[in-house]
Amino acid sequence: MAALQLPPKPKNSLYKKIKGILIFLIVAAIYIWTFVSIDIDFAKAIEQVRQNFGNVISGLFQPNWAATGDVALSMLETITIAFAGSLMAAILSIPLAFLAANNMMGGKIGSAVGKWILSAVRAFPDIILAILFVVAVGPNPFAGVLAIAIGSTGMLGKMFSEIIESIDMDVVQAMQANGANRIQILFFAVMPQVIPEFLSYAIYRFEVDIRASSILGIVGAGGIGTMIFFASSNRDWSQMGTILLGIIIVVTIIDFASAKIRRKIV
Repeated sequence: MAALQLPPKPKNSLYKKIKGILIFLIVAAIYIWTFVSIDIDFAKAIEQVRQNFGNVISGLFQPNWAATGDVALSMLETITIAFAGSLMAAILSIPLAFLAANNMMGGKIGSAVGKWILSAVRAFPDIILAILFVVAVGPNPFAGVLAIAIGSTGMLGKMFSEIIESIDMDVVQAMQANGANRIQILFFAVMPQVIPEFLSYAIYRFEVDIRASSILGIVGAGGIGTMIFFASSNRDWSQMGTILLGIIIVVTIIDFASAKIRRKIV
């Protein structure tokens, strides 16, 4: 029986070795330049961290249980903001997704316009959108809902368009061959293929929006972020510990629940 022979190891050419060394030197130079150009007194920063670390950490691990009721109400408002914003985003993103999908538009111009709109919406972070809407509608939870809705529309629209582009077009072509109109094709050939994944991604986006809406209150968009702002401003680390504990519990429960729902849908 012949012995098993392994294929010879590929030989690295001199060009590849030099290329690897140059890449390493360039990356190292970028890191060194980054740290050198930052005007930070590391010794002073380390000393401040050492002095404040004990007070902050000890406060966080000694929650102020008297604030539990206020934290629960603010967390409920945060969940409401995230749910309303995610629902609006899921609705708005569907027509934009069909506009951006290559296989749904007759030409490349319409698809390019849809993709450009979704890219433009995704360019703005949620916190920037929240600041703009706080200025536009005032410091209230509605500003947070609008910020979550617009921010999530760009991401959901991109995901939905990719789902639409991956559908089985044979079903669509078969219905076209049998004389079905566009409405019939949409409801009987396209939507049955995409709805399960649409729902799955919408629920996942709701998880993400819970985390995003937790900080929007810092700029006046309602929710638990408002309590975070006041607790940090007053250096009330015990109340901050209660807030963080509430966020951890709520996010964990929603993560487990949404994961189970997504598994059943898909």
